[in-house]
Amino acid sequence: MRCTVFGTGYLGATHAACMAELGHDVVGVDVDPGKVAKLADGVVPFYEPGLEEVLQRNLAAGRLRFTTDYSDAAAHADVHFLGVGTPQKKGEYGADLKYVHAVVDTLAPMLERPAMIVGKSTVPVGTAAALGVRARERAKVDVEVAWNPEFLREGFAVQDTLRPDRLVLGLDHGRERSAWVQEHIREIYADLIAAEIPFLLTDLATAELVKVSANAFLATKISFINAVSEVCEATGADVTMLADALGYDARIGRRFLNAGLGFGGGCLPKDIRAFMARSGELGADHAVAFLREVDNINMRRRTKVVDMAARACGGSLLGANVAVLGAAFKPESDDVRDSPALNVAGMIQLHGAVVTVYDPKAVENSRRVFPTLNYATSVSEACDRADVVLVLTEWNEFTALTPTDLDPVVRSRSIIDGRNCLDSTAWRAAGWVYAGLGTP
Repeated sequence: MRCTVFGTGYLGATHAACMAELGHDVVGVDVDPGKVAKLADGVVPFYEPGLEEVLQRNLAAGRLRFTTDYSDAAAHADVHFLGVGTPQKKGEYGADLKYVHAVVDTLAPMLERPAMIVGKSTVPVGTAAALGVRARERAKVDVEVAWNPEFLREGFAVQDTLRPDRLVLGLDHGRERSAWVQEHIREIYADLIAAEIPFLLTDLATAELVKVSANAFLATKISFINAVSEVCEATGADVTMLADALGYDARIGRRFLNAGLGFGGGCLPKDIRAFMARSGELGADHAVAFLREVDNINMRRRTKVVDMAARACGGSLLGANVAVLGAAFKPESDDVRDSPALNVAGMIQLHGAVVTVYDPKAVENSRRVFPTLNYATSVSEACDRADVVLVLTEWNEFTALTPTDLDPVVRSRSIIDGRNCLDSTAWRAAGWVYAGLGTP
């Protein structure tokens, strides 16, 4: 089928390339000419394992192209995926829908035949229905709006698009053409449905709530184990062993029960805040009041690590050399949006330390956010004459480190494991002062 994808950031570029991989004729649309030019040349403007190969393969096959021309896109297809960002509003918790509205306002008047706009972006509940009204007010033809939320994990985005654990489609069941929308979406995802990927058909509001509810649940699970880690620190218990024991309970599971520095990135933090804001608008803020503490626990982990670094340096960070290993919010990504690692590095610098950061993929993005930090090109360079080493993103390169790797370069053999990803026994046996989160 022919389809378009509006927005070529992390979500949109991945969706466009993967829809072409499924055999569809795809046009990716963006208002940023530089981004469009890069993608058209087969260059992904962010790091995502495996995506560049998919992009280049489908460009070469002629199934994928990119443009800034909305009229070209409007004429190309009847199915228009909406994959633009919905960032947190400045100074507020709510989601900023200006990019979503801009696409609808520009595209709708250009449509010359009945079409559908299928949302992928994470939006506050009620947005899809409002967009349907907005689109039909501006269009000369019939326009349907449906919602097909994404569930991508950075580092696994290609896999999660081509073999998701479920497909969710929200329809406006009050519209006569909802069956037409479902038929087209089923055709687009025919290969996935044939592979027995569960296909869940819902109303618009349910589809919108599925994604934000999933993120809120995961954030709650992460903050729960981090809250327990604070109790472990007060009692001498080991949160890692405790999580292992909890994980054997099939009702709980072990995934996302890793105590440490907490979550970040472009989704979980802003999505749970937008969920709280929208719930308040609906008069249901009491129902998600617990998410405020989830957010607070998560942010508290960052100041905890700063305090640990100060203790490791004798009580003050003023003039200390601090090595920070990791800047991306998670491994296999160059995304530094709301990154706990980079946030900690910045706070430590504000306390008077000389901070040197190394990350395998995220240095350039980090430099744009925190240009005053020092950046290294290797672990050994970052740790040169360090008074304390902080491991804040669990890249394989860091989890594989041994004391002998760092012994020749550091000034003090002190390490803070912000992700509880190192072998504490081995580091202590080698004469290092090791400190983890929630571990004795």
